[in-house]
Amino acid sequence: MDHAEKKYHALIAEQVFMGGATDVEAMVLNEDIEVVVDLREEATECAYPADHVKWVKIPLDDDTKEHEAELFKQAIHEVVGAYNAGKKVAFHCGGGKGRTGTVAAGILLELGLANTFEDAEIKAKSIRSIINIKPEQKELLNKIFLNKAF
Repeated sequence: MDHAEKKYHALIAEQVFMGGATDVEAMVLNEDIEVVVDLREEATECAYPADHVKWVKIPLDDDTKEHEAELFKQAIHEVVGAYNAGKKVAFHCGGGKGRTGTVAAGILLELGLANTFEDAEIKAKSIRSIINIKPEQKELLNKIFLNKAF
């Protein structure tokens, strides 16, 4: 049975999915998502509330601020933690470009699936072509992973 067209993407096959706010319903219905990590500061509730889905809000501003490194780190750890626990997890922002792209690159770095920021960005974009990581977001990721040995 085919639900709506899939406009979201699997960062890690069968387990970690990313998209925009309008994709959450399809991700939950199609992929049996258990955890939704919502990166929207502007969100007041889950984009598709469901009893069996844990909603985690990490309030990132679309116009990234200097102090948000901790929030990006938290978002990356929420997704990686759910993944490591064997849960199906989705993460998203409004359009699934900037905040989502930054977290996607961070997840790839955190899991050792990418060795450099450039590598992580290229991999994330090859999966979801609309990803557009802004210079400020890139800077925060570099700050987060500065002392990590790759």
